[in-house]
Amino acid sequence: MTNLPETGRTPRVQIRLVVVQILVLSLLGTLGGRLWYLQIRNGAQYAKEASGNHVQQVVQPAVRGEILDARGVPLADNETRLVVSASRTDLLKLKDGGKDVLTRLAGVLGMKPQDVMDKVRLCDSKTPQPCWNGSPYQPIPITDDATPRQALQLRERSEDFPGITAEPEAVRRYPSPGEANTAQVLGYLSPVTDDEIQRAKDTEAPYLRSDQVGRSGLEHQYDRVLRGKAGVTRYEVDNLGRVIGKARSDAAEPGSNLVTSIDARVQRVAEYELNEAMKAARGQFDKITGKNYKADSGAVVVMEAKTGRVVAMASNPAYDPNVWVGGISAKDYKKLTGKKADNPLLNRAIQGQSAPGSTFKVVSTAAAVEAGYKFDGEYPCTSDYTVGTQVFKNFEGENFGPISLGRALEVSCDTVFYGLADNEWKKDGGINPKKGQPKDYFFKAAHQFGLGRTTGIDLPNEVTGRVPDRQWKQRYWEANKDDWCKTGKKDGDYVEQIAYENCIEGNKMREGDAINYSIGQGDTLVTPIQEAVIYSAIANGGTLWNPSIGKAVVSADGKRISEIQPRSHGRLPIDKKTRDVMEEALAGVVTRGTAAWKFGGWPQDKIPLHAKTGTAEVYGKQTTSWLSTYSKDYAVIMTISQAGTGSGASGEAIHNIYNALYGVQKDGSIDKKKALLYTPQRDLPKIEPDGTIVAPKIEKYDPRAQQADEQADRQGGQDTPADDPAATVPPPNDNDRTRRRTDRPRKRRRTLT
Repeated sequence: MTNLPETGRTPRVQIRLVVVQILVLSLLGTLGGRLWYLQIRNGAQYAKEASGNHVQQVVQPAVRGEILDARGVPLADNETRLVVSASRTDLLKLKDGGKDVLTRLAGVLGMKPQDVMDKVRLCDSKTPQPCWNGSPYQPIPITDDATPRQALQLRERSEDFPGITAEPEAVRRYPSPGEANTAQVLGYLSPVTDDEIQRAKDTEAPYLRSDQVGRSGLEHQYDRVLRGKAGVTRYEVDNLGRVIGKARSDAAEPGSNLVTSIDARVQRVAEYELNEAMKAARGQFDKITGKNYKADSGAVVVMEAKTGRVVAMASNPAYDPNVWVGGISAKDYKKLTGKKADNPLLNRAIQGQSAPGSTFKVVSTAAAVEAGYKFDGEYPCTSDYTVGTQVFKNFEGENFGPISLGRALEVSCDTVFYGLADNEWKKDGGINPKKGQPKDYFFKAAHQFGLGRTTGIDLPNEVTGRVPDRQWKQRYWEANKDDWCKTGKKDGDYVEQIAYENCIEGNKMREGDAINYSIGQGDTLVTPIQEAVIYSAIANGGTLWNPSIGKAVVSADGKRISEIQPRSHGRLPIDKKTRDVMEEALAGVVTRGTAAWKFGGWPQDKIPLHAKTGTAEVYGKQTTSWLSTYSKDYAVIMTISQAGTGSGASGEAIHNIYNALYGVQKDGSIDKKKALLYTPQRDLPKIEPDGTIVAPKIEKYDPRAQQADEQADRQGGQDTPADDPAATVPPPNDNDRTRRRTDRPRKRRRTLT
């Protein structure tokens, strides 16, 4: 056989084989390098992530601690309800985004489809309530009031309701014992947001996506101790989601209970009497405006004078805090936030601020004494006080002649304080003060009394009020000058003329400013809680207490008790002698002054009461009623917007609150067995070894039944109006009103709120 010569293809084949070999080796090298990078260089990291991908967490929510009154009565607790929730993540996987499922769900629950859909949409700046402000990956509660029949329907037809669950859960409850609402004090809960989770992730108390967070009131202030710690069980699962073992389990830790100084019985009395006073005021005719008083809002505070602990705090209008449980509906949210709602979410005891009127005269009295004026000196209480062409008058032109500062407090004589403040203004150099620091006794006294700053109460979002001193006027003028100069007119209407005057000299302390300030008018603003602190300090000898509601934190098992001690932030700027004579004058307000007609029959010899009435002007509105009082044990403050005089609108209500506290009967006798709190509650409620607290029953407060019996007795001849001690004191001429009538109304200073 003849051998054939090699063709030209052989070298090319060999080259191709070499190239293929190189490519194969390169690929093997790349793969090997990648494997080294994944398994050796970053092997630990990826091993950890791979492990995590096969661990699923099951969260067991912690039981939130209860909020209790001073005797252990629950103001906020928990109950088990059937909660229907929707998984937004699962619904979005459906073609229609889950609309059909939510529509069917609405039919089962007896709700409108749109209401259900609104609850699962996410909140943002453009989305109105109701909406979901929690994590989009967390089941969203639709209702917490499902019936067993509804839950069974959802379970049996689970294929028709993908992403929908119905499970028993512990939910917050606000039981309102004895109809004590306490809404603004307690606050409410809502789901945690992603931002909150991120901010708290590196703290000692990180949030889980299932957590509910306190949004206001005590629920917010003590959220950390009430919340507890959720339990987390971690399961190992395979790539099909089947459980192959338990990795770790952390048991849930229930939240601690908060014992407060609130007494639910007194709270109910305070709420009831405030509401009744407002209703009564609306039936009274206002001669100034020619209409009945609106009495649109109010607040009352009952505080222990010697500790600063709050026994009751009510704000009206109020609302039912249970509307937030399980997610608030659009209808309920509109009721709380609509134009006609008048801000029921606002706690007016700590967030409502207005001119204090004549109740401020205790501050002016202290300032006058500090400036060198004798308390028992004689000062002209004339019917009016004239400054140039401007005339400031006592109400109805009252003229008591020369009187002491004490008598000026009793009859609430404005012109005495006009003269004192005007004299000091002139001594300080008038509108252009002398070089050096003006004495400013009247403004300094207000700061020393704690005004112009928060009291430190253990509630969120307290406001500061306002002391319109020279520094404030300068800041306020700088902030508003451009607007005043733009809108002000020398010959315009009242508001335009005020703007014009403020434009050219709004940063200067004018004579009218100093005069009006002395009786709690002008730009002065205070809150009811600030007044409670001041009058408590007068009662206790001068200590300015930080108001407090939290009294003790008790662990769920009752083994750990952490008491919250009262704290002070200063003392009144008056000595004992001045306090004693001032106290005597304030007692005179009850027995022979502007509040006497509302406290007839009170056992003053056994339980001395002290008071100061006030009626403050508010530009564009009816006058605000103030009544600040105290006994040896308590300070009780009430204010009602657009309700008339201090004693006229609030006197009877405060009288009734003291009757309930001390057990004072209609004839003036004292029955300690009927007293709600004859002396302040000192001890904590009894805690059982297992941590439970046996709370006493709270009876509903409604004096109407007793009043009906007394009316029947009088009609039967057993009692007559003439025998009623309260009928022996005629109403005064409402001299506590701080209204001024001037020849030039445009010059009158006012309060804008």
